Amino acid sequence: MSTATLPQDSELLERFSELKPPLTPQAAVIEANRCLNCFDAPCTLACPTHIDVPGFIKRIAAGNLRGSANRILDANILGGSCARACPVEVLCEGACVMHRYNRQPIQIALLQRHAMDNFHAAGYDVPTAPPNTLDLNVVCIGAGPASLACAAELKRRGGRATVVERREMPGGLNTYGVAEYKLRAAESLREIEMIRRMGVEFRFGVSIESSAELVKLEEEFDYIFLGVGLGAMQRLNIPGEDSEGVINALELIAAYKTGQIHQMSGTVVVLGAGNTAIDAANAARRLGAETVYLIYRREERDLPAFDFEYEHCKQEGVQFLWRRQPVAIRPEQHGRLLLDTVQVQQQQDGSLVPMADTQHTIVCDTVVPAIGQSPFTQLIQEKRRIVVKDGLIAADPITGQTGNPRYFAGGDCVNGGREVVDAVADGKRSALAMIKAAEAIYA
Repeated sequence: MSTATLPQDSELLERFSELKPPLTPQAAVIEANRCLNCFDAPCTLACPTHIDVPGFIKRIAAGNLRGSANRILDANILGGSCARACPVEVLCEGACVMHRYNRQPIQIALLQRHAMDNFHAAGYDVPTAPPNTLDLNVVCIGAGPASLACAAELKRRGGRATVVERREMPGGLNTYGVAEYKLRAAESLREIEMIRRMGVEFRFGVSIESSAELVKLEEEFDYIFLGVGLGAMQRLNIPGEDSEGVINALELIAAYKTGQIHQMSGTVVVLGAGNTAIDAANAARRLGAETVYLIYRREERDLPAFDFEYEHCKQEGVQFLWRRQPVAIRPEQHGRLLLDTVQVQQQQDGSLVPMADTQHTIVCDTVVPAIGQSPFTQLIQEKRRIVVKDGLIAADPITGQTGNPRYFAGGDCVNGGREVVDAVADGKRSALAMIKAAEAIYA
């Protein structure tokens, strides 16, 4: 899990320079002193993990960076990642009272990053209860943000927690799927190393694919937390989608973050218009693609990505093609791809109908599908009587408990793919519910 195993390509780091550089110590103090310390703290209410925003900012103003970081970590163990990856424009900063006075909101994310970067650089650890003071042993399947938050909260309170992960590195989308210019893999792993020092055990290369493997986990652990994410990307279901030169968005982002892809060239076409599609399109541009198209089957007004992500994508030079739907991908004799598309029209019921005589072919070098993901839930649905609705695990919104009382779930496999901070909130809630249930049993 060492960050030393990650590639340190200086040219790549330069191409994926951060969107918002960190604050200098002096700038951080000046910004912190702008905060009004609102008694009702709408910024805190807007945060899914309810970080005490005025509290941690006040400590920065007073020069108490460690205290500031501890206040953040009390609510959000992945405070460093969230400071970089959260869409703060629609969360804490979007709720800042400064908007009422037509002033710029407090730069909450950069202040949070300032405190957390100092904490990690100093090598501080998170205070935890003495080991095994709580008779509770939990396994978390998947090493993404939800599982990490669940495991850390259990260790913080004296329980035992083990995270099993099929990949060779932890972090889930934080490590593999969030764009490099937002959150670098090394920074994600640095944060997880802190969680490991809390006493969380990690087992890598473990893929749970059979009922027998679930039985083994049930014999070893009291509860099982499902933080399995959304699994593989959905297929396009069009001819040629398995052609060489077709790579899905998550694979593309993971490949350049882990050093497998260093450059792209020619024309790249991204299919989809969510935040992951935006990240993939931006990545293609920064990796050297001369032309990048993003194709979406609906209108600009229907764009599912955040507005600020869309604006940034246009600034990167990505070109958008609206009301277009791919129908086939054909390998061309010189190694390029021919992407056949057709224009569609939206009906009153929301359905899309292809329009006659509107087929258009784009000659390109790479096609990047980014049309959402499908959760891996069939095993638990069939063997553990866990309800799966519309492809998502049904879990109590307060406790995270599923229909099987020994199983809890959180993150993308429950909410369908929201933000890192939502997954953290889910994991923490489940841990607290498990603790409450365990205390009731042994009371």
